[in-house]
Amino acid sequence: MRWAPRIHVAVLCLVTLVVTTALVEAQFGRRFFNTRMATPEDVDGSFHFCRVVFSSDPRGGADGPWNVDWPRADINLSIRLSELTKTVVGKAPAGDPNHLLLRLGDDTLFQCPFVVMTEVGSILIHPEEAEHLREYLMKGGFVWADDFWGSYAWEVWEHEIRKVLPAAEYPIIDVPLNHPLFRTQFEMKNGAPQISAIGNWARGVLSERGADSADVHVRAILDKNGNIMVLITHNTDFGDSYEREGDNPEYFYEMSVPGYAFGINAILYAMTH
Repeated sequence: MRWAPRIHVAVLCLVTLVVTTALVEAQFGRRFFNTRMATPEDVDGSFHFCRVVFSSDPRGGADGPWNVDWPRADINLSIRLSELTKTVVGKAPAGDPNHLLLRLGDDTLFQCPFVVMTEVGSILIHPEEAEHLREYLMKGGFVWADDFWGSYAWEVWEHEIRKVLPAAEYPIIDVPLNHPLFRTQFEMKNGAPQISAIGNWARGVLSERGADSADVHVRAILDKNGNIMVLITHNTDFGDSYEREGDNPEYFYEMSVPGYAFGINAILYAMTH
């Protein structure tokens, strides 16, 4: 399978050695800090990785909270995007990528053309947030929902996103392999890989819910012009492939390289469609 041109794989390997060690040591310890919500003034016209801080269903969801894989996934994907494309990535004063946190009801949402939600099997979208998110999508925004596993998590997510986009008007489709998403920059002939969290990968486990999450689903909700406005990657964990890129060389080759190929494709598609 050809996930990426050879030169890009070589670049990824080289920069991993010189950059990621520092990221692992410097960023892992502040996982639960610096949770200030972004304001529109934080957006400078360059690319920012925008992550949604959402409420969890008090009845108990199927997944973890919004901050799984944060902040290293956000930082590392931003770095790779700047290295492997000509995209200008916004920088914080210290020089790291200026990744942003926001809530669905924040006005900052409209300043982020590309927004990520993770572990959406536990999400709870309030009525005012649903209205705000719908307005964002109707204005051309793009949401990527990632890292949720199994049928129950799917039911939770589908129920919540239907508060935003009713099924009768906006069906969920399976993205076909001939879709531009799979070849925006990197050609992915077999579609999206099943990315396993590094702990499961180390035990030889790819599917986190066993038979209930054995198949990866790349699904989408399209706008009126047929372009993806909500990208849904179910039964796979792209965030871990970014967060854990420097923790194990074998994991990097098996999970991070295809993970970055898909993630960069998704960003480029979102920014050009």
